[in-house]
Amino acid sequence: MEPGAVKSAGRALEIIEHLAAVEAQTFPQLLKALELPRSSAHGLLRTLVAAGWVELDPATKRYTLGLKAWQIGQRYDGHRLLLHAGPSLMAKLTDETGETVQMARLDGVENVYIAISPSPNPMRLASNVGMRLHAHATGIGKALLSTLDDDDVLRRLHQVAIPRLTARTLTQPDEILSAIRRGRDLGFFVDDEEFIDGCRCVAIPITTTEETGVAAAMSITMPTSRTDDLWPYSMVEPLRRTVQHLRADMALEHA
Repeated sequence: MEPGAVKSAGRALEIIEHLAAVEAQTFPQLLKALELPRSSAHGLLRTLVAAGWVELDPATKRYTLGLKAWQIGQRYDGHRLLLHAGPSLMAKLTDETGETVQMARLDGVENVYIAISPSPNPMRLASNVGMRLHAHATGIGKALLSTLDDDDVLRRLHQVAIPRLTARTLTQPDEILSAIRRGRDLGFFVDDEEFIDGCRCVAIPITTTEETGVAAAMSITMPTSRTDDLWPYSMVEPLRRTVQHLRADMALEHA
């Protein structure tokens, strides 16, 4: 915990974030998952329920996110411009390529998906809005990390445990930074079965925090079995056109 942080407030936020990522949970399940002290957990949950952030089903004794979380979420405006024109352009890109198109923002060393246009094919990546994935192992994550300066990339990577998800996953901060630098030179980033065996991704940054206050990127994800001999270049050009179109639309709306 950061110096000066309030422990009870931090634990309350942990409860909210945990319930946002899981099914409804009982009190013992929450204690185990978050390693909360029983003595303070009851008071924290009573406070969150009373304030509307958490709901307790009296029949099942299970806790879920409350209406207040939804209300506050609706007021968040951090990526309004991205979501104004982005989804329709992503749908057109899916029509053109037949593959799943995703848009994400960076949070620490994770990419958080804010829009998804799923492939019509039965074999496709199972993902949803709000999902968080390790940035070091995804093309879109490396594209997002590329918007930071190198020192910031290394600082973030050294602060966390970097899991190996497949045999191809890069786990050393210097190796990950080298891949990011190559992507900057090429103008695109790839995940070649680094997150999931049998899955590939091509990604390009959309905006940086210096431009808009938001670091965002877009990707095309597909099974390795559907990639052709020209991959990733066969996907780079349609993705680049879409990203350029979105940037232009955002500039017009922002003007």
